[in-house]
Amino acid sequence: MSMRPLGMPAARDRRGEPWGALLVICLGFFMIMLDTTIVYVATPSMITSLNTSLDAILWVFNGYLLSYAVLLITAGRLGDLFGARTLFIAGLVVFTLSSAACGLSSTAEQLILARVVQGIGGAMLAPQSLAMLTLLFPRERMGTALGVWGSVIGISTVAGPTIGGWIVTNWEWRWIFFVNVPVGIVALIGALAIVPDVRSGRRHRLDLAGVGLSSVSLLAVTYGLIEGQRYDWGTIAGPITIPLVIGLGVALAVAFVLYEARQAEPLMPLHLFAIRNFTLMNVVGAALAFAMAGIFLSVTIYLQSVLGMSALEAGLTVAPMSLMSGILAPVAGRLADRLGGKYLLIAGLLIFAGGTYWIVEAAGLSSTWLTFLPGFLVAGLGMGLIFAPMTTLAMRDIHGHDAGAASGVINTMRQLGNVIGSAVIGAVLQAQLAVSLRSEAVAQASALPAAFRQPFVDGFAAAAKSGFQVGAGETGARLPAGLPAQIAALLQRLAHEVFAAGFLDAMRPSVLVGVATLVLAAAACLLVVQRPRARRAEVDGEAAAAAG
Repeated sequence: MSMRPLGMPAARDRRGEPWGALLVICLGFFMIMLDTTIVYVATPSMITSLNTSLDAILWVFNGYLLSYAVLLITAGRLGDLFGARTLFIAGLVVFTLSSAACGLSSTAEQLILARVVQGIGGAMLAPQSLAMLTLLFPRERMGTALGVWGSVIGISTVAGPTIGGWIVTNWEWRWIFFVNVPVGIVALIGALAIVPDVRSGRRHRLDLAGVGLSSVSLLAVTYGLIEGQRYDWGTIAGPITIPLVIGLGVALAVAFVLYEARQAEPLMPLHLFAIRNFTLMNVVGAALAFAMAGIFLSVTIYLQSVLGMSALEAGLTVAPMSLMSGILAPVAGRLADRLGGKYLLIAGLLIFAGGTYWIVEAAGLSSTWLTFLPGFLVAGLGMGLIFAPMTTLAMRDIHGHDAGAASGVINTMRQLGNVIGSAVIGAVLQAQLAVSLRSEAVAQASALPAAFRQPFVDGFAAAAKSGFQVGAGETGARLPAGLPAQIAALLQRLAHEVFAAGFLDAMRPSVLVGVATLVLAAAACLLVVQRPRARRAEVDGEAAAAAG
C-alpha cells in the first residue's frame, strides 16, 4: 500500500497517477529556468533592433532577476495559502502572456516592463513545482521524482545559450520570447487536465508585514549586488551608495527574522531552520549557485571572446555537461531513495569541482571543443549527482503544510547565491584583468614602433579604470582614425593577443574561487544527518499514519 505524503489527509483520491503531473510541472519549471539565461545571447540583436544602449538592455536581464528573486518567498507561502496548483496555473498565465508582450515590444522600456512582469510570473510558478512534488509523491519515491526535476535544472542551466544562439542565428531575438507561448499553453492545458489540486489540509493566513519586510530587504540586497559593478561599488546618486543599499537590505532582513520569530503564522516559518538538513541544504544550494554563476560567466566569455566561438558554438561546447547531467539525475534520484543522499551529494560536488578544474587547466589560446569534452563530461557527471540528493535531503523532513514556504526559501537562497556569485566572480575577474592585461600589453608593445608603445599600454590601463567590454571588439582594440593600414592591422592583432592571453590568465583564479566553493560545500555535507534505511521507513510510516 502506498504511503501518503505527510499532511495529506485525503490526497490519495485526488493524486491519481503522479508521473504525468511530474512532466507538466517540469515543463513549466524548465520554461522559466531557461528564460533566465537564454536572453544573454540576444544582446547585440536587441540593442540594434530597439536602437538602445547596453545599459538599457542590461535591465532586460536585471528587471527579470529582481522581480523573480524578491517574490519567491511570498509566492511560496501563497501556494500554501491558496494551493500550489492554483499559483502554478496563475504563474503560467502571467509568464506566457508577458512572454508574448516581450516579443511584441517596440522600445527598450516596453521590453523591460514586460520582463519585470515575466519575473513575477516565474516567481509565482517556481516554488510551486517543488511543493507539488513533495505533496504528490510518497516519501519512498520522492528522490526519483526529484531526480527528474533536478535534471531540468541541469539541462536548463546550459541549454539557454545553445537554444538562444540557434534561434537568434536563424530568426530574430523576438522568437526567444515567442517560443514560450506555445510551450506555456501546452503546460497550462496539462496543468488543468492532469495536475491534481493537492493541499496540506491546513488553513493559513498571509503575513502582510512579513511580505513587506522580506520584499524590500531582498530588493535592496539583490539590486545592490546586481548594480554594484556598474557603480564601482560606490555612489549611485547623492548620498545613496551601493554599500548603503546593501546594508539597508541586510538590516531589514534582520528585522524580518526578529518579526517572524514573534508571529503565530509567519511568512517564513523559522522552525524550518531548526531542521539541520534543511538549513545545510540551503547553504549548499546557495554555494552551488554561487560557484556555477562564476564558473559559467568566466568560461562563456572565454569561449566566445578568446577562442572566437559563436554563441551557438559555445553552447554546443558546454552541451555535453548538460546531457550527462540530464541523463544521470534521475538515476541519482533513485539511488538517493535507496541509499540516502549524503554521500551521493558529497561525491557530486567533488566530481563537479574536479571537472571544472580540468576545464580551466586545459584551457589555452588555441583550444577547440574537443579539448574540453572530457572536463565537461566529468563536470556533468558531478552535476547529475547533486540536485536530486540535495533537494531530497532538504525536503524530506518538511511537513506538507510548509512545503510552499520551504520551496520558496530554497529557490530564494539559490537565486541569491547566483546573484552574489556573478557579482563576486565578476569583481575578481575584473581585478585580475586589470593586472594581467597591463602586463601583457607591456610585453607585446615591444613589437610596435616606439611612438605607439606607450599609448598602446595606456589604452589597456584606461580600460581598467572605466570597466572592460568583453565580447566582439575586445578591450583595447579601439583605434584612432587615420592610422596607416599596416600599423592598424598590427595594433588590432596585438590588441587581440593581449586580451586573449590576459583574459586566460585572469580566468583561472576566478574559476578557482568557484571550485573552492564547491569543495567547501562538500565539506559542509559531512554534517548532514542521514537516517538508516530502516529508521527512514519507520519515520515515514509514522508520518503517513499521522496524515491519515
